[in-house]
This record gives sequence, C-alpha cells and structure tokens, in this order.
Amino acid sequence: MPYIGNQPAEQFTSFATQEFSTSATTSYTLDHAVTNENEIALFVNNVRQQPGSGKAYTATGTALTLSAATASTDTMYCVFLGRALQTVNPATNSISTAMISDNAVTAAKISASLGKVLQVVSTTKTDTFAGSTEDTWYTITGLTAAITPSSTSSKILVTGHVMGSEENTSSDRRFYLKIQRGGSDISSALGDSASSRLQVHTSGFSSGGANALTLPFNFLDSPSSTSALTYSIQVRGDTNGVVVNQAATDSDNDTYPRAVSTITVMEIGA
Repeated sequence: MPYIGNQPAEQFTSFATQEFSTSATTSYTLDHAVTNENEIALFVNNVRQQPGSGKAYTATGTALTLSAATASTDTMYCVFLGRALQTVNPATNSISTAMISDNAVTAAKISASLGKVLQVVSTTKTDTFAGSTEDTWYTITGLTAAITPSSTSSKILVTGHVMGSEENTSSDRRFYLKIQRGGSDISSALGDSASSRLQVHTSGFSSGGANALTLPFNFLDSPSSTSALTYSIQVRGDTNGVVVNQAATDSDNDTYPRAVSTITVMEIGA
C-alpha cells in the first residue's frame, strides 16, 4: 500500500535515542528537530519526566529546555517517539526454532557448532565375504562409507564392527583388521611397527571350528580435506584366508551363526 516517508521495515522497528552529557544547566541541544516536547520522552536518572509548559521540560526544533537545572552527576537521555528506525534485527533470544525455515541452516552456517556432529553416513553389510589366500589383506566388499567434510578442520569419527574369522576349521584362528581411507592405510590408526610385528588397528583370537569373532573399531580421523573421502575395512588371517559375517565352519544348522558388519562415519565440527 502507499506510504509517506521512508519505506517501513518488514518486521521490526526501534526508536532513535540520545544520551546527554549533563552539567548545571537547563538548556540542551537535540540531535533531531521536533515540533514540540510531546515528540520525545525524557528520562533523568531513569525517571521519565512530564512534558509541557510549567512542567519538567519543553522542546521545539533542536532546543530542549528544562524547568530545573541538572547536575553533572545526573544521567539523562531521551527517546524520539516520532523517529522509528527501520531494522529487521530481532531482539536477542527472540527467535524460536519454529520461526526458522527448514533449509535455512546449512553446515557452513553452523561452523561455530564446535564438537557437534554435522553429518552421518552408515553402511551395513548383510551378505558373506571370503578371501582364501593366507597372510593376505582383503578389502571387504560392500562395507565402505563415503563422506565429504564441510571444513578442513573437521574430524571424521569412524566406528563400527566386523563379524568373521580366519578360514580354519580345525585349530586356533587369528583375525586382524585395518581401517583405510581412499584405499590406503591410516597410519595413525595402526599400532607401532616394532621389528617384524604386524601393524593392525585391532585383532582377535579364538579356538574351535565353529567360533566367530566380532571386532569393533573406533577411530577419530583428521583428514584436513573437503574432498569426498571413502573409508573401508581390510581383514586378514594368519595361516589361512578369512570369512566375514559367518563362522569358520558354516554348516547348515543353528550351531553356526550368520551376522552383519557395519561402518559409520561422522563429521565432527573441529
């Protein structure tokens, strides 16, 4: 609709104010001209004064005249009732979650959300996997998770578990696990390389043909990247191959389990 003067603000308005440096005087100068004293609200020591001739103050143009002199220790300010300042800045703590559009908050806008989960990607593998060569690392197919960090300062929490075993039906079996990023080992997710010892993230041991192992893994990675990252899991046995999501012996009866393996990656605000 038509209007006179400045275009009104869309939602919020506030009033212009002026603070005075007081002294022993009855005369002050206003920042904005007024028609009369009724266009301002005057406060002395936080007490509102009564406007009008013969009362606390009068005003015309930029001249403000008090009926009694102030002291230098007084505080005085006025509110220009006829000068609404146009702004769309709401008051602090006045916005509720219901007032925010669903798509208004992005990862970039919540970069100050330090230590909070920004995104989650998870994969569950339900079918079995096998590798038949001894002392060989196998990347488990169907058990990867890809994530694109929103900031180079973000951390990636990699967590999950693998159920499986060394492919050996008669004696003790060992089951080893590593975490990889982009098809390469994450060196900080491995144990130290003392002499000829095997570097792994975690491992398990069992005896007996029907047994299966569940190896949990948990690692906080610092990739320093905003490119797409793919995390995967490698496993190997000792003197035999490996099986995943089943026991070393996999006969068709309820003595031998089938299970799932999972991997979850979470971007954590740095």
